[in-house]
Amino acid sequence: MIGRLRGTLLEKQPPWIVVDVGGVGYELETSMTTLLALPAVGEEVQLHTHMAVREDAHLLYGFARGEERQLFRALIKVNGVGPKLALAILSGMDQEAFIRCVMEDDSKALTRLPGVGKKTADRLVVEMRDRFPHWQLEQENGLHALELGASPAAPAADPFADAESALVALGYKPNEASRMLSGLDASLSTEGLIKAALTRKMAG
Repeated sequence: MIGRLRGTLLEKQPPWIVVDVGGVGYELETSMTTLLALPAVGEEVQLHTHMAVREDAHLLYGFARGEERQLFRALIKVNGVGPKLALAILSGMDQEAFIRCVMEDDSKALTRLPGVGKKTADRLVVEMRDRFPHWQLEQENGLHALELGASPAAPAADPFADAESALVALGYKPNEASRMLSGLDASLSTEGLIKAALTRKMAG
């Protein structure tokens, strides 16, 4: 199994990235939280990884922090939650916000995430609650802490189109993704647009 990668960031096409490690390009799917933490294309990056082996594919997921990978692995153990939905959850809110929702029985906030209905939200609260008392929460908001250490990304040819594609890949419907992006600052990068859209969505 591949547990960690360190190499050069070759491509960033949210939610997919490609990392060159010794001349081999590894394609990984990431959450938007991790995407915001990545350096610019061409710079060195180190990621914690999770490998999923299926009959038709070997899939690799990358995470900026070990804690995020830990939560991803806990999420995919919940009945009805696969890797795609787990990434959508991690993209819609950071680890600390998710833990607060679970510990405060705030299943309503979880239903704002793509693919999370009331039954799934209730199941997440019930099945995840007992796993968190042993986890130490960060003092700072996860996205904010990640953003402080991130280098600016190279500008995309069409940030709005790339951001909309990324949101659709996370599970939002095209018209919903378009509404989430409507009216946002046109000077923002793709990553900035995605973060702003997700923040707007979670704020209701």
